[in-house]
Amino acid sequence: MGKKRSRYVARSEAGKGWQIWNTKMQKWWGNWFRAYPEKLLLELNDQKRPPEIASLTKELQKLDS
Repeated sequence: MGKKRSRYVARSEAGKGWQIWNTKMQKWWGNWFRAYPEKLLLELNDQKRPPEIASLTKELQKLDS
């Protein structure tokens, strides 16, 4: 058995920041973030609790403003 492949991964682009890529659907998820969304990625790839995802997304958006 190997390492489980992550469905959601973060990709960066110079001057824009980080965006989350959904590897299964082959499309972008959410908005751009200036900070690396580590906690959000862990939640999306593990337990997928909607209230926690919403809270982490709001927290990252506050950091961007």
